[in-house]
Amino acid sequence: MQPRISMITLGVRNIEASIEFYEKGLGFPRVESEPSAAFFNLNGSWLGLYGWDALAKDAEVSALGNGFRGCSLAHNVHSEAEVDTLFQSAVNAGAKQIKKPQKVFWGGYSGYFADPDGHLWEVAYNPLMWIGPSDDS
Repeated sequence: MQPRISMITLGVRNIEASIEFYEKGLGFPRVESEPSAAFFNLNGSWLGLYGWDALAKDAEVSALGNGFRGCSLAHNVHSEAEVDTLFQSAVNAGAKQIKKPQKVFWGGYSGYFADPDGHLWEVAYNPLMWIGPSDDS
């Protein structure tokens, strides 16, 4: 078995608004799909958007998702300036600023925002190592 995360699926309250946020706000390339779901090819994995209640029903769990969910998603970039640019693009597209980008204890630079459904995203620059697909892929 090869370890990988093929897709991360987020439950969303308004599929159209979330598609606009990820496609236009963050510039994620959308893959053609049925109207009840949306998929974005993220250079080695995919992000899926699906109705909040429908995703909970599919997983046979409660749709009550309150408070901190115990996870965050990360988008690593190549510089502090890229962190600032992507972070501002997210906020301009409707994200809620959680922690503005700043130098962090581990030697990098990062900030946190929440997407329109409260999913926590970190935008980070790690000068110690590249986290992501190789640049030549």
